[in-house]
Amino acid sequence: MRSVKTPRRLEPVRQDGWAAWGRLEWAVMNQPPAVLTIAGSDNSCGAGAQADLKTITTLGGYAQTAITCVVAEVPGAVETIQPIDVSVIEAQVRLSLQAFPVQAIKTGMLFSPAIVTTVAKVLKERAPEIPLVVDPVMVASSGESLLEPAAIEAYRSELFPLATLVTPNLDELRMLSGLPCGDLKEMEEAGRMLVERFGCCFLAKGGHLGTDEAVDILITSQESEQFSAPFRRGVDAHGTGCTFSAAIATGLAQGLSLSDAVARGKRFITAAIEQRLTWGATTALDHRVQVAVVTGG
Repeated sequence: MRSVKTPRRLEPVRQDGWAAWGRLEWAVMNQPPAVLTIAGSDNSCGAGAQADLKTITTLGGYAQTAITCVVAEVPGAVETIQPIDVSVIEAQVRLSLQAFPVQAIKTGMLFSPAIVTTVAKVLKERAPEIPLVVDPVMVASSGESLLEPAAIEAYRSELFPLATLVTPNLDELRMLSGLPCGDLKEMEEAGRMLVERFGCCFLAKGGHLGTDEAVDILITSQESEQFSAPFRRGVDAHGTGCTFSAAIATGLAQGLSLSDAVARGKRFITAAIEQRLTWGATTALDHRVQVAVVTGG
């Protein structure tokens, strides 16, 4: 019988330097684990591959990129999207996997059915055993669509079955499950249904519920676990999903359990929001924050 763990109440733990990583100090003594992000390029560097690069580097990994789209955007506005030719995407992924000992992979914006299919094919052929975190990027925080509708079925049929973890936000969870997901109970029900359907774990993110606590639910085939942090109202969410999923992938590359990788990722994104940068009306996450590792709940 599956169990529900006591929710983790997570506060950002700000520390300086590599010592903050405690049990991950081996990452200093050896070469950092390579983490490959397959994602779109965001010129504002608050989301997409650029946010992933900063997150992976800050947390002690060596970041690799395969760019799927070039997006002209800033927080609050997406102007244009230019997909990259699928042969170029395939080559980027293939070359990184050939040249580097990639320890974890995450996907971000894939945009079209052709890109989803290409990425799934190369990962199935060349990286079937490498942990894969899928952030099913569908809609920008500003409301613009970042995914062609037909690509949703490609995610379901081709990419989710390869995933270790899928990290939908509330809107994406609703689209994938067809359920209302109006509260934590309904979120878990939707996640449980998706776990059973696709055979991978789901992290149902509840920040868009707008409650005082931003609660995310990790759902596996055996249990569920909640991760909670204070919800900050009025903060631009640009890049939060990218950053969170990249942090989780980095933790998996460093040998953390899935639960501990999610916990550290939650600490990291919470700290990045708390320490956000501001230039007039424009804000951005601060990916330079350091957080402690707390293992085993």
